[in-house]
Amino acid sequence: MSSLSAERRGDLAEAMLPVAANLAVLVHGDGGPEDVKAVLDGLDDVQKNALIVVLAGLVDPDQPVGKALGWLDVTRHGALSMPAWLEQRPLHDHVPEPVDVPDDDYVDEVAVQQYLRGVNAEVTKRERLEAIVRGVRMGMDYPEFDAMYGLRKGSTSTFVSRQRKYLAKQGKPVPSMDRPGLRVFSEGEVIAIRERSERGASDLELALSFGTDPRTIGHICRGDRYPRYGGPIRQARSAKSLRASREFMCGHGDNSLAAKTKQQIGKAA
Repeated sequence: MSSLSAERRGDLAEAMLPVAANLAVLVHGDGGPEDVKAVLDGLDDVQKNALIVVLAGLVDPDQPVGKALGWLDVTRHGALSMPAWLEQRPLHDHVPEPVDVPDDDYVDEVAVQQYLRGVNAEVTKRERLEAIVRGVRMGMDYPEFDAMYGLRKGSTSTFVSRQRKYLAKQGKPVPSMDRPGLRVFSEGEVIAIRERSERGASDLELALSFGTDPRTIGHICRGDRYPRYGGPIRQARSAKSLRASREFMCGHGDNSLAAKTKQQIGKAA
């Protein structure tokens, strides 16, 4: 279910609620094994997983086992016939300890790079934090991550704050969100950046490859930085072309978009 969106998981859980109610009624005595099998056979794996979650949600984990399972086998006087079910510890205390706890310090580099590019990748909290840290050091800010993933305003800021507090509480290194100073590039790196840009690589892609921010990449490709080094220089848009573009989109001259649209409407009439 983790690959589904939050909205889809909610819809699926709501759809499984009547099934969970039916299954509970059958197990409590209104049906037999064949009836239960018929219900489960009609579900796919995703629906079964959702059903398990819904059924777990119907159980109060604070009640003792005896109360939770007491209905299964009682004497004619209503007393429990199995002493083990008289266990008074709540269900919480019966949850087994996890055997293989994944190392939350492990970071999948591919997942981090995908998250930075706006790909809806499956990432852990540690990987998401690492991606945000790198993005901030490249010149991005929290609202950009919110917008990139359609999150509520302030979601990324809240996430980073909580993760930093968690790491500090665990005694683990807390990553700095400060942007580093101006990086120095070698002549070979500058030429490689300009050549890859000429071949169509975006500033963001190059920034990820060379550990800097897109703005710096733009300065290098335009020759604002390292003008003495070689490689193809990106031509800046002239003031004339910018003015012509604005006039075409918003102006009122004969060649503007508004004028052409008016001409087309006139011909159609």
